[in-house]
Amino acid sequence: MKTYTGQSLREMYLNFFKDRGHKVIPSASLIPENDPTVLFTTAGMHPLVPYLLGEKHPAGTRLTDVQKCVRTGDIDDVGDERHCTFFEMLGNWSLGDYFKEEMIPWSYEFLTGEKYLGIPADKIAVTVFGGDETIPRDDEAAALWEKSGIKKENIYYMPRENNWWGPAGLTGPCGTDTEMFVIRKPKCSPTCNPDCNCGAFLEIWNDVFMRFNKQADGSFVELSQKNVDTGMGLERALCVLNGKSSVYETDIFENAIKTIAELTGKNYGEDEETTKSFRVLLDHCRTATFMLGDEKGIVPSNTDQGYILRRIIRRAVRYGRKINLPEGSLAKISEAFIEYYKEVYPELNVNREKIAEELAKEEAKFTKTLQQGLKEFEKCLGGIERKNAFMSQKDPAYVPEKVIGGKQAFHLYDTYGFPVEITDEMAKERGFSVDIDGYKAAFEEHQNKSKAGSEQKFACGLADHKEATTALHTATHLLHAALKKVCSPEVNQKGSNITEERLRFDFNLPQPMTAEQIKAVEDLVNEVIAQDIPVVMKEISLDEAKQEGFTGLFESKYGEVVKTYTIGDFSKEICGGPHVESTGKLGKFKIQKEQSCGSGIRRIKAVLQND
Repeated sequence: MKTYTGQSLREMYLNFFKDRGHKVIPSASLIPENDPTVLFTTAGMHPLVPYLLGEKHPAGTRLTDVQKCVRTGDIDDVGDERHCTFFEMLGNWSLGDYFKEEMIPWSYEFLTGEKYLGIPADKIAVTVFGGDETIPRDDEAAALWEKSGIKKENIYYMPRENNWWGPAGLTGPCGTDTEMFVIRKPKCSPTCNPDCNCGAFLEIWNDVFMRFNKQADGSFVELSQKNVDTGMGLERALCVLNGKSSVYETDIFENAIKTIAELTGKNYGEDEETTKSFRVLLDHCRTATFMLGDEKGIVPSNTDQGYILRRIIRRAVRYGRKINLPEGSLAKISEAFIEYYKEVYPELNVNREKIAEELAKEEAKFTKTLQQGLKEFEKCLGGIERKNAFMSQKDPAYVPEKVIGGKQAFHLYDTYGFPVEITDEMAKERGFSVDIDGYKAAFEEHQNKSKAGSEQKFACGLADHKEATTALHTATHLLHAALKKVCSPEVNQKGSNITEERLRFDFNLPQPMTAEQIKAVEDLVNEVIAQDIPVVMKEISLDEAKQEGFTGLFESKYGEVVKTYTIGDFSKEICGGPHVESTGKLGKFKIQKEQSCGSGIRRIKAVLQND
């Protein structure tokens, strides 16, 4: 049996598709570019949405990559054998080029070929779309699999919830898919299929055939081009290919496990609780490392991406405490991941000091109040138990309450820094629950922004290419250039978020802007708008863009050919988004708010007003 490492699988996959005419493109940032519908890049297709919708990609119509991804819906499940918040997605793309007829035979070849994964064909099962009232079942995909060499009895027709993919946000490209599984053991029953949880089938790959664009009202329209989008989760694939029972037993986590063992004197696998604590530390330290090391500059905060980062770090601290992890150790675990990934993701090495500093700062902040917070938590439970005992004595029919009140949960957050999810998790460990609705009400009373609010406050993203969002996106170029001229040439974009109503622009600046600086930036932008300067796009090589002084994050974001946008002699920027034809179409630029959004990061919210 072959042994695979993360690096060997990355190289094999990329080279396979490179040999078939695909251009290797770098991973995009974990922070989606101008898409407020999600907090993080959740899939390989996410950064490519404009090109799946028909925009021309500078690298062509056949692409392959390894994309950094974060999915936060399963944070509470991290600690089991397979859940990870951060993961790498191997993918290849056809942007209106090939379709099922080429992709399915290639998938079969990569899975079974001796030069590649070498899995016996009779150990592979596949699922295809089973059809519904709107779209017929995918007999074409089933026939292509059978022709390639998959046994008919190992081809399963499945419903929409199993074999329909996308979009990443509320709107966007989507379509039917075919999923590939390794058969690990005999079926548990005659009706057993890849959707069964018995462990007989383990998913390894997914081919999505994108033909549709989901609209905001939930309807679907045909795309102008048919696309292929595939995804193979690196960690899951390594686990399956190496015959491991857990993703944490692959080479990715090997050095970090040794680090935790040395720091705690505990061993991974020695008992269930210790193993869970190891896994939470491994996943959360790795995810925090990639978030902090991202080129967009995420730092812990109480809103949006920063809230998720804070929650992950604090959950890691709590589980570290369970296995006697010394205070200040998260940065040491992070270092093991930086060493492992530094050649593949050089931004981690570039931001090594920042990662260690922010981890240490957040860990110290939480550790300082953790002991007091745990005492307060125990006091809450004790009070509830005493009330239950008293009421049970008075009334034998009394049903004991096992709920921590919303105001108590908010007090733990507001005073001791316990994200409500951590309080809820601790409560479940003791057979209690938390009044989440009551917590949200208490939160709103204090006029803070909750995670739930931040996830729902935006209705659509720039991927829709609507007129208003396109104008605001163009305005961010003018704002960026004006900030460099007024505040400092060292100012650089750290993130942006655009809805139809307003733009939000994050940038590095060590101190708040003065009222004079804010007015100067506004005036400068409006002066350029009044001049009605054409917005000129041209595609050039990345090296040319650097030599010509275009603004951009050059470390890992772009391919060899990039789109550049020039606005007179005022702004020169690398960008993939849509723009207006000339600045005169923008209207009047008005800054509504300038505020802090993290250590050394400022945020501007602005609008365009029609005269």
